[in-house]
Amino acid sequence: MLQSIEVFKTNIQLPKHAAAVGRILYIKFPTHTIDFDLEDCDRVLRVKGRNIVPEQVMDCVRANGFECEVME
Repeated sequence: MLQSIEVFKTNIQLPKHAAAVGRILYIKFPTHTIDFDLEDCDRVLRVKGRNIVPEQVMDCVRANGFECEVME
């Protein structure tokens, strides 16, 4: 099975918030690679792995008080 990459737009601005959300996402999705690009104007979250369910990623980010949507 091939890995895929999903890219999300967030409103996370601080590195400490990205780190905290990243840890939570890693606990929920331990086989995925998770990284943020806070320098990008869309505060990009990239998730790389197999069987990524974008809704689950967005729900997890939103549950921690941040906006998150799939980038087209």
